[in-house]
Amino acid sequence: MLKMALEEGKEPVTASVRTSKILPQKIILLLGLFLVLGIGIPSISMYMIQYFGIENVITYSKSSFQGCFEEPDNLEKWIRPPFSLMHNMSDKALLWRASFVPKVKKYPFNRVPKIAFMFLTRGPLPLAPIWEKFLKGHKGFYSIYIHSLPSYRPNFPRSSVFYQRQIPSQITEWGRMSLCDAERRLLANALLDISNERFVLVSESCVPLFNFTIVYNYLVNSRYSYMGAFDDKGPFGRGRYNPRMEPEVSITDWRKGSQWFEINRKLAVAVVEDTKFYPKFEEFCRPACYVDEHYFPTLLTIRAPNLLANRTITWVDWSRGGPHPATFGKADITEEFLTRIRQGHSCDYNDQPSSVCFLFARKFAPSTLDPLLKFAPKILEF
Repeated sequence: MLKMALEEGKEPVTASVRTSKILPQKIILLLGLFLVLGIGIPSISMYMIQYFGIENVITYSKSSFQGCFEEPDNLEKWIRPPFSLMHNMSDKALLWRASFVPKVKKYPFNRVPKIAFMFLTRGPLPLAPIWEKFLKGHKGFYSIYIHSLPSYRPNFPRSSVFYQRQIPSQITEWGRMSLCDAERRLLANALLDISNERFVLVSESCVPLFNFTIVYNYLVNSRYSYMGAFDDKGPFGRGRYNPRMEPEVSITDWRKGSQWFEINRKLAVAVVEDTKFYPKFEEFCRPACYVDEHYFPTLLTIRAPNLLANRTITWVDWSRGGPHPATFGKADITEEFLTRIRQGHSCDYNDQPSSVCFLFARKFAPSTLDPLLKFAPKILEF
């Protein structure tokens, strides 16, 4: 029958009927699919908004594209300090990040210079209350960074200036490069805050000798940074030099100074970006060459000797002899003692004679806290 119909030029009836049935079925399926999608997606979205909250849905949507498309749209994102000091950067990555320096020297915003107080400590800060008193009322003019043993877990209250100011730390050994590593780590973390201009290294046994206003003005207005860098020709100076440090470091460049320093931002960058001298000190300056006394003074004498005042601003007492300075206890803290430390000296400040030479002092035992707090208003003026 089908063959005869084709031969006579007629349409095959059964095929036409089958095709007409299939087409409407496909159209109906497509329309149904569109209907399900049209109703389903809004319903799911409404459910997510009701269940999770509209902010979560919007945040999720934005975060999906943030990594690829979001650009910093204002200066604030570039200049604000890190929200948290704890991060996962390696030392290599941290030092690289901290070495970023803007080429345009004039800041396009109202930059208030801050002092970064960098505490190098094993653990607790027994003299924290004296520092709290010293810093009270001066928020926005200072920053705090703490490098302690990695195992130490501080317990400062939220109201404390030390709350959550601990940086990622590593174990250090006295007289070895790991101690300089800790100091570089402190500098690098502090450099991430572009408002930090002066960087002071202190320990848990240090105390301020003047009120914050005097210390701030003294440092911010200084032409120089305060690091001793002496050419000691004796056995504890040049006697520690290793000729294998040449040609990067010659014996005429070799310097010695106190570990406790204060430097400006330019010199802080010079320290964290150094890859030329660091390997020489790491390999060839080991006890009895105490690297913390030589690396920074030598490096900065080579890099920027004109910026160094060649003295420290942290007073210590070496009169008792030995490898460490004297430690003071409760009985040592008298009005006469504190007055003598503050005023009994002469030095140059910005190339002019001055009687204010030391802004900080060490080493003070935990037992000195009460008498220090007692004398602070009258003698220390805070």
